[in-house]
Amino acid sequence: MTATKGIFLMTDRQRLGGTYTVAEGLTFTRMGYGAMQLAGPGVFGPPTDPDEAVAVLREVVGLGINHIDTSDFYGPHVTNQIIKEALHPYPDSLHLVTKVGARRDADGGWPHARTPEELRQAVRDNLSNLGLDVLDVVNLRVGGMSRSEVGTLKEQFTTLAELQQQGLIRHLGVSTVSAEQIAEARSIAPVVCVQNFYNIANRDDDDLIDELAKQNIAYVPYFPLGGFTPLQSGVLTSIAVRLDATAMAVALAWLLQRSANILLIPGTSSRVHLLQNVAGSSLALSDEDVAELDAIAA
Repeated sequence: MTATKGIFLMTDRQRLGGTYTVAEGLTFTRMGYGAMQLAGPGVFGPPTDPDEAVAVLREVVGLGINHIDTSDFYGPHVTNQIIKEALHPYPDSLHLVTKVGARRDADGGWPHARTPEELRQAVRDNLSNLGLDVLDVVNLRVGGMSRSEVGTLKEQFTTLAELQQQGLIRHLGVSTVSAEQIAEARSIAPVVCVQNFYNIANRDDDDLIDELAKQNIAYVPYFPLGGFTPLQSGVLTSIAVRLDATAMAVALAWLLQRSANILLIPGTSSRVHLLQNVAGSSLALSDEDVAELDAIAA
Protein backbone atom coordinates (compact mmCIF):
# COMPACT_ATOMS: atom_id res chain seq x y z
CA MET A 1 0.00 0.00 0.00
CA THR A 2 1.27 3.46 -0.85
CA ALA A 3 1.10 6.33 1.64
CA THR A 4 -0.53 9.60 0.71
CA LYS A 5 0.82 12.85 2.09
CA GLY A 6 0.11 13.19 5.80
CA ILE A 7 -1.84 9.94 6.08
CA PHE A 8 -0.83 7.39 8.70
CA LEU A 9 -1.22 3.84 7.41
CA MET A 10 -3.26 1.93 9.98
CA THR A 11 -2.24 -1.36 8.35
CA ASP A 12 1.42 -0.52 9.09
CA ARG A 13 0.90 0.44 12.74
CA GLN A 14 3.12 -2.39 13.96
CA ARG A 15 5.80 -1.80 11.32
CA LEU A 16 8.19 0.97 12.33
CA GLY A 17 5.26 3.19 13.26
CA GLY A 18 3.84 3.20 9.74
CA THR A 19 4.92 5.60 7.01
CA TYR A 20 4.56 9.28 6.17
CA THR A 21 5.02 10.90 2.81
CA VAL A 22 7.24 13.91 3.42
CA ALA A 23 7.08 15.14 -0.18
CA GLU A 24 5.97 13.80 -3.52
CA GLY A 25 8.03 10.68 -4.18
CA LEU A 26 9.60 10.74 -0.69
CA THR A 27 7.99 8.44 1.88
CA PHE A 28 9.68 7.74 5.23
CA THR A 29 9.12 5.07 7.82
CA ARG A 30 8.01 7.04 10.87
CA MET A 31 10.78 5.38 12.86
CA GLY A 32 14.08 6.68 11.55
CA TYR A 33 17.60 6.72 12.95
CA GLY A 34 19.76 9.59 14.20
CA ALA A 35 23.48 9.15 13.55
CA MET A 36 24.79 11.76 16.00
CA GLN A 37 25.87 9.23 18.63
CA LEU A 38 28.07 7.36 16.17
CA ALA A 39 30.80 9.95 16.77
CA GLY A 40 33.02 9.95 19.86
CA PRO A 41 32.19 11.34 23.32
CA GLY A 42 30.55 14.74 23.11
CA VAL A 43 29.82 14.05 19.41
CA PHE A 44 33.49 14.82 18.82
CA GLY A 45 36.13 12.66 17.17
CA PRO A 46 35.95 9.03 16.10
CA PRO A 47 33.77 6.39 17.78
CA THR A 48 35.18 4.22 20.53
CA ASP A 49 34.06 1.12 18.59
CA PRO A 50 34.16 1.78 14.82
CA ASP A 51 33.11 -1.79 13.96
CA GLU A 52 29.98 -1.51 16.11
CA ALA A 53 29.15 1.84 14.50
CA VAL A 54 29.22 0.23 11.07
CA ALA A 55 27.21 -2.74 12.35
CA VAL A 56 24.53 -0.43 13.82
CA LEU A 57 24.05 1.32 10.49
CA ARG A 58 23.75 -1.97 8.61
CA GLU A 59 21.24 -3.18 11.22
CA VAL A 60 19.23 0.03 10.70
CA VAL A 61 18.86 -0.75 7.01
CA GLY A 62 18.23 -4.42 7.73
CA LEU A 63 15.33 -3.50 9.99
CA GLY A 64 13.67 -1.61 7.14
CA ILE A 65 14.27 1.90 8.49
CA ASN A 66 14.59 4.08 5.41
CA HIS A 67 15.81 7.47 6.64
CA ILE A 68 18.93 8.42 8.56
CA ASP A 69 19.45 11.84 10.12
CA THR A 70 23.01 13.12 10.13
CA SER A 71 25.20 16.18 9.74
CA ASP A 72 28.75 16.85 8.65
CA PHE A 73 29.31 18.82 11.87
CA TYR A 74 28.87 15.62 13.87
CA GLY A 75 32.45 14.64 14.62
CA PRO A 76 33.02 16.79 12.57
CA HIS A 77 32.78 14.74 9.36
CA VAL A 78 32.91 11.48 11.34
CA THR A 79 29.31 10.28 11.13
CA ASN A 80 28.99 10.97 7.42
CA GLN A 81 32.22 9.11 6.71
CA ILE A 82 31.01 6.11 8.76
CA ILE A 83 27.67 6.15 6.94
CA LYS A 84 29.51 6.07 3.61
CA GLU A 85 31.79 3.26 4.78
CA ALA A 86 28.89 1.17 6.05
CA LEU A 87 26.22 1.70 3.42
CA HIS A 88 27.65 3.11 0.16
CA PRO A 89 26.50 2.44 -2.52
CA TYR A 90 23.17 3.22 -0.88
CA PRO A 91 19.98 1.23 -1.47
CA ASP A 92 17.48 3.17 -3.59
CA SER A 93 15.03 3.03 -0.69
CA LEU A 94 17.38 4.75 1.79
CA HIS A 95 17.17 8.52 2.30
CA LEU A 96 19.75 10.67 4.08
CA VAL A 97 18.71 13.86 5.86
CA THR A 98 21.40 16.31 6.94
CA LYS A 99 21.75 19.67 8.70
CA VAL A 100 23.81 22.80 8.08
CA GLY A 101 24.22 26.02 10.00
CA ALA A 102 26.79 25.09 12.66
CA ARG A 103 30.36 23.85 12.95
CA ARG A 104 32.63 22.42 15.65
CA ASP A 105 35.46 24.40 17.20
CA ALA A 106 38.67 23.07 18.74
CA ASP A 107 37.03 22.92 22.19
CA GLY A 108 34.09 20.86 20.94
CA GLY A 109 31.71 23.82 20.87
CA TRP A 110 28.92 24.35 18.34
CA PRO A 111 29.31 27.90 16.93
CA HIS A 112 27.03 29.11 14.16
CA ALA A 113 28.20 28.74 10.55
CA ARG A 114 25.51 30.55 8.59
CA THR A 115 27.14 32.87 6.09
CA PRO A 116 26.23 32.03 2.49
CA GLU A 117 29.71 30.67 1.80
CA GLU A 118 29.72 28.60 5.01
CA LEU A 119 26.39 27.08 4.02
CA ARG A 120 27.55 26.36 0.48
CA GLN A 121 30.71 24.72 1.83
CA ALA A 122 28.68 22.67 4.31
CA VAL A 123 26.53 21.30 1.50
CA ARG A 124 29.66 20.46 -0.52
CA ASP A 125 31.19 18.73 2.51
CA ASN A 126 28.05 16.67 3.10
CA LEU A 127 27.99 15.60 -0.54
CA SER A 128 31.66 14.65 -0.48
CA ASN A 129 31.71 12.78 2.83
CA LEU A 130 28.49 10.92 2.07
CA GLY A 131 29.53 10.14 -1.51
CA LEU A 132 26.43 11.70 -3.06
CA ASP A 133 25.67 13.94 -6.02
CA VAL A 134 22.47 15.31 -4.46
CA LEU A 135 21.15 15.44 -0.88
CA ASP A 136 17.59 14.25 -0.23
CA VAL A 137 16.82 16.75 2.55
CA VAL A 138 18.89 19.57 4.05
CA ASN A 139 17.73 21.23 7.27
CA LEU A 140 18.86 24.74 8.15
CA ARG A 141 19.65 24.86 11.86
CA VAL A 142 18.73 28.31 13.15
CA GLY A 143 18.67 28.23 16.95
CA GLY A 144 20.94 26.79 19.62
CA MET A 145 20.95 23.27 21.02
CA SER A 146 17.34 23.32 22.21
CA ARG A 147 15.67 26.68 21.59
CA SER A 148 15.04 28.97 18.65
CA GLU A 149 16.70 32.39 18.49
CA VAL A 150 15.00 35.61 17.45
CA GLY A 151 15.94 36.76 13.98
CA THR A 152 15.45 36.36 10.26
CA LEU A 153 16.60 33.37 8.26
CA LYS A 154 16.00 34.97 4.86
CA GLU A 155 19.62 35.10 3.66
CA GLN A 156 20.45 31.60 4.89
CA PHE A 157 17.35 29.87 3.56
CA THR A 158 17.62 31.72 0.27
CA THR A 159 21.16 30.36 -0.10
CA LEU A 160 19.88 26.80 0.37
CA ALA A 161 17.01 27.42 -2.03
CA GLU A 162 19.56 28.49 -4.65
CA LEU A 163 21.51 25.25 -4.10
CA GLN A 164 18.23 23.38 -4.48
CA GLN A 165 17.63 25.12 -7.80
CA GLN A 166 21.14 24.07 -8.85
CA GLY A 167 20.21 20.43 -8.26
CA LEU A 168 22.38 19.79 -5.19
CA ILE A 169 19.43 19.48 -2.77
CA ARG A 170 16.03 17.88 -3.37
CA HIS A 171 14.08 19.15 -0.36
CA LEU A 172 14.53 21.69 2.43
CA GLY A 173 13.69 21.77 6.11
CA VAL A 174 14.42 23.87 9.19
CA SER A 175 15.62 23.09 12.70
CA THR A 176 15.30 24.79 16.09
CA VAL A 177 12.93 27.43 14.77
CA SER A 178 9.86 29.43 15.75
CA ALA A 179 6.52 29.44 13.95
CA GLU A 180 7.40 32.86 12.52
CA GLN A 181 10.68 31.57 11.11
CA ILE A 182 8.92 28.59 9.54
CA ALA A 183 6.49 30.97 7.84
CA GLU A 184 9.41 33.08 6.59
CA ALA A 185 11.17 30.01 5.20
CA ARG A 186 8.00 28.85 3.44
CA SER A 187 7.72 32.25 1.75
CA ILE A 188 11.11 31.50 0.11
CA ALA A 189 10.83 27.78 -0.74
CA PRO A 190 8.75 24.74 0.30
CA VAL A 191 9.54 23.30 3.74
CA VAL A 192 9.05 19.54 4.10
CA CYS A 193 10.08 19.05 7.73
CA VAL A 194 10.76 20.83 11.01
CA GLN A 195 13.21 19.56 13.64
CA ASN A 196 12.68 21.01 17.12
CA PHE A 197 13.21 20.06 20.76
CA TYR A 198 10.08 18.27 21.98
CA ASN A 199 9.18 15.36 24.22
CA ILE A 200 6.71 14.27 26.91
CA ALA A 201 8.09 16.75 29.43
CA ASN A 202 8.88 19.64 27.05
CA ARG A 203 5.79 20.49 25.03
CA ASP A 204 6.16 24.10 23.95
CA ASP A 205 5.53 23.01 20.35
CA ASP A 206 2.14 21.38 20.94
CA ASP A 207 0.24 24.00 18.93
CA LEU A 208 2.95 24.11 16.26
CA ILE A 209 2.79 20.35 15.71
CA ASP A 210 -0.96 20.51 15.19
CA GLU A 211 -0.62 23.40 12.74
CA LEU A 212 2.14 21.64 10.79
CA ALA A 213 -0.05 18.53 10.58
CA LYS A 214 -2.74 20.63 8.88
CA GLN A 215 -0.11 21.87 6.42
CA ASN A 216 1.20 18.33 5.76
CA ILE A 217 4.66 19.17 7.11
CA ALA A 218 6.59 16.51 9.04
CA TYR A 219 7.70 17.29 12.59
CA VAL A 220 10.89 15.58 13.81
CA PRO A 221 11.47 15.93 17.57
CA TYR A 222 14.96 15.59 19.00
CA PHE A 223 16.08 14.88 22.59
CA PRO A 224 13.11 12.53 23.30
CA LEU A 225 14.41 12.15 26.89
CA GLY A 226 16.15 15.52 27.20
CA GLY A 227 15.39 18.09 29.89
CA PHE A 228 13.49 15.81 32.28
CA THR A 229 13.52 16.53 36.00
CA PRO A 230 14.32 13.60 38.32
CA LEU A 231 10.64 13.43 39.32
CA GLN A 232 9.49 13.34 35.70
CA SER A 233 12.07 10.67 34.90
CA GLY A 234 10.81 8.64 37.84
CA VAL A 235 7.23 8.74 36.58
CA LEU A 236 8.31 7.69 33.09
CA THR A 237 10.42 4.86 34.47
CA SER A 238 7.56 3.56 36.61
CA ILE A 239 5.28 3.46 33.57
CA ALA A 240 7.98 1.69 31.56
CA VAL A 241 8.35 -0.94 34.29
CA ARG A 242 4.59 -1.48 34.32
CA LEU A 243 4.60 -1.99 30.55
CA ASP A 244 7.74 -4.16 30.63
CA ALA A 245 9.51 -1.73 28.28
CA THR A 246 12.37 0.73 28.42
CA ALA A 247 11.77 4.40 29.23
CA MET A 248 13.00 5.30 25.74
CA ALA A 249 10.54 2.91 24.08
CA VAL A 250 7.66 4.42 26.07
CA ALA A 251 8.76 7.96 25.19
CA LEU A 252 8.99 7.07 21.50
CA ALA A 253 5.63 5.29 21.53
CA TRP A 254 4.02 8.38 23.08
CA LEU A 255 5.49 10.57 20.33
CA LEU A 256 4.20 8.27 17.59
CA GLN A 257 0.71 8.38 19.09
CA ARG A 258 0.87 12.14 19.65
CA SER A 259 0.46 13.07 15.96
CA ALA A 260 0.64 11.26 12.63
CA ASN A 261 3.09 13.82 11.20
CA ILE A 262 5.73 13.08 13.85
CA LEU A 263 8.80 11.20 12.61
CA LEU A 264 11.39 9.82 15.04
CA ILE A 265 15.18 9.82 14.82
CA PRO A 266 16.42 8.18 18.05
CA GLY A 267 20.16 7.69 18.06
CA THR A 268 22.40 5.03 19.54
CA SER A 269 25.81 3.49 18.98
CA SER A 270 24.62 0.06 20.13
CA ARG A 271 22.67 -2.59 18.24
CA VAL A 272 21.04 -3.68 21.50
CA HIS A 273 19.75 -0.17 22.16
CA LEU A 274 18.68 0.18 18.54
CA LEU A 275 16.39 -2.83 18.88
CA GLN A 276 15.01 -1.47 22.17
CA ASN A 277 14.25 1.85 20.49
CA VAL A 278 12.54 0.20 17.54
CA ALA A 279 10.39 -1.71 20.01
CA GLY A 280 8.77 1.62 20.84
CA SER A 281 7.18 1.68 17.40
CA SER A 282 5.05 -1.36 18.21
CA LEU A 283 4.32 -0.50 21.84
CA ALA A 284 0.61 0.21 22.27
CA LEU A 285 -0.21 2.77 24.96
CA SER A 286 -3.67 2.71 26.51
CA ASP A 287 -5.70 5.86 27.08
CA GLU A 288 -4.76 5.60 30.76
CA ASP A 289 -1.05 5.33 29.88
CA VAL A 290 -1.28 8.39 27.65
CA ALA A 291 -3.13 10.40 30.28
CA GLU A 292 -0.48 9.56 32.88
CA LEU A 293 2.31 10.48 30.48
CA ASP A 294 0.56 13.70 29.48
CA ALA A 295 0.48 14.69 33.13
CA ILE A 296 4.28 14.68 33.29
CA ALA A 297 4.44 18.05 31.51
CA ALA A 298 1.94 19.55 33.92
